[in-house]
Amino acid sequence: MKVSFSEEDEHFRTEIAGWLQDNLRGEFEKLRYRGGPGDEHMYPQERQAWEQRLAEGGWTCVGWPQEYGGRACSIEQQVIFFEEYARAGAPGRVGHIGEGLAGPTIIAFGSDEQKAKYLPGIVAGTQLWCQGYSEPGAGSDLANVKTRARFDEARGKWIISGQKVWTSLAHESDYCFLIARTDPDSVAHKGLGFFLVAMDQPGVEVRPIVQITGTSEFNEVFFDEAECDAADIVGAPGDGWKVAMGLLGFERGVSTLGQQMQFQNELDQVVALARENGAAADPVIRQRIAKAHAELKIMRYNAMRMLSGQSGGDGSLQKEALIYKLYWASWHRSLGELAMDVMGPECEILPAAPYELSRLQAMYLFVRADTIYGGTNQIQRNIIAERGLGMPKEPRGNA
Repeated sequence: MKVSFSEEDEHFRTEIAGWLQDNLRGEFEKLRYRGGPGDEHMYPQERQAWEQRLAEGGWTCVGWPQEYGGRACSIEQQVIFFEEYARAGAPGRVGHIGEGLAGPTIIAFGSDEQKAKYLPGIVAGTQLWCQGYSEPGAGSDLANVKTRARFDEARGKWIISGQKVWTSLAHESDYCFLIARTDPDSVAHKGLGFFLVAMDQPGVEVRPIVQITGTSEFNEVFFDEAECDAADIVGAPGDGWKVAMGLLGFERGVSTLGQQMQFQNELDQVVALARENGAAADPVIRQRIAKAHAELKIMRYNAMRMLSGQSGGDGSLQKEALIYKLYWASWHRSLGELAMDVMGPECEILPAAPYELSRLQAMYLFVRADTIYGGTNQIQRNIIAERGLGMPKEPRGNA
């Protein structure tokens, strides 16, 4: 796919680039290049204020339909927005789970009541969301969820009990969308519901998972008879798997272009360091940098092809999307290793805790998880083989 930009698109680029230049100043200057994966613990209050500044400028949810508070930007303009946002070094979005996942899912599958209740807070940057998918026994095997939801007819409430894990930003979130088993006798992907649950209520406990660096950006979340209204299930009981899979289609959406620009920022930093400390004189290092550059370009071209095949309003994507997670996760992990080799022996030297990691050191440590969360590389290869290539399913033992 070749994306070309019209005169109107280039005017849009000038508008967003100028707005970012004007607003990433003063109290927000220190947020440049902060708050991405592995750095989520930095400046949480300031980044929430930045989310609301974006909303004031009309720069949240740019791809949403205007009737729901968005700008209805074309694919080309959304590409421009995410690229210019990353190019300016604007901070990691604390509202990205609501804007990129919860909101589009509610638009595609939710009721009018749910849209009126939840979408305005996402657009305004005042209500933050987290994702309740993974459980201790259901990570890549998402259909193995054990969290239960039963309907209390007398109170008109869904009652939810169970545990979620690796829940990014749960400690800052107002709401969680989660899948839970509505039919206690069901197995695998059948009998699931997709729920919208308030975090600030009795029965919800968030326990941060402290990493070796002493920081925490994800959590365990325990639901002990937590409640949500009868109207807060998206679709019907039993539709949870369909809704959850639709949501994963949005995860492979246009924001991937912004992710790639962040990758470019990291690669640029590696290149600058290699020139500064002399590592660029090593022909092997130069070859690895060239390889990283070429593979990042390939990632962009595949993303463009992937987006050109987007279909319908349910977030579904063509088969090109199946390879994206495996590709970027493996590439990013390799970039972390390259960064450490460019830094040389000093990359392993740190004073005692609390650790003051450089951006590249923090990136290296975090990318070790890239090939695990969101579906391990092994699971991604199974998905490509079975769904993309039509190969026989992997043999499974009797449960």
